Amino acid sequence: MTDANARHDSGPGAASSNTADPLAGDPRLANYFGERLGAVAAFRDALVAEGEKRGLIGPREASRLWERHLLNSAAVVPFLRDGAVIDVGSGAGLPGLVIAAMEPYREVVLIEPMERRAVWLEEIALRLGLANARVIRARAESAAGLVRAPAVTARAVAPLAKLARWCVPLVADGGQMLFLKGRGAADEVASAAGALRALRLEAEVLEAASLPGLEATRVIRLVRVPVD
Repeated sequence: MTDANARHDSGPGAASSNTADPLAGDPRLANYFGERLGAVAAFRDALVAEGEKRGLIGPREASRLWERHLLNSAAVVPFLRDGAVIDVGSGAGLPGLVIAAMEPYREVVLIEPMERRAVWLEEIALRLGLANARVIRARAESAAGLVRAPAVTARAVAPLAKLARWCVPLVADGGQMLFLKGRGAADEVASAAGALRALRLEAEVLEAASLPGLEATRVIRLVRVPVD
């Protein structure tokens, strides 16, 4: 089993899988992830080795996992409050396994409907020693009633209106939904305004910086409006 807490060797003697990524070995990663860099880097190395073969990432993604996927996923962590997290449509483990790697004392429930992806999530959580990660093979709609948490996350799963409708039943009272979106986050909120009102949800777009010089990540936060 990989020691997820071990220091990750991304210097000159690191494995060849690191060389294609321009951020591999960048000292800013250690400043950003701190002592959890080893766990996140081990997850990244597993994606490089197996991700394309198992249909988890595209053929061009291995060389940009740090910036495009891992740092992007990590951007949601500063907005989490106390308590468990449900990650909907976890896929390759983005952002769910990144959250679990960064926050080892926080329970992270990964909801994924596709069997091969759910198997991957279970395998990699075990391999990296992420005992705080639990996988439920189901669609978000089917998971309603099975699990609830103070925070629900999702990345590249569905348009905002549909995603919000799926996730509302999974959010504990007073909780929040945190969805990672691209540059068009504000436009997506505007387009979904009617659906969000019907669900009694208020939306705000948050910007989360990662490494200096990299584009900030947009996070859409949804919270339930109290009934008067």
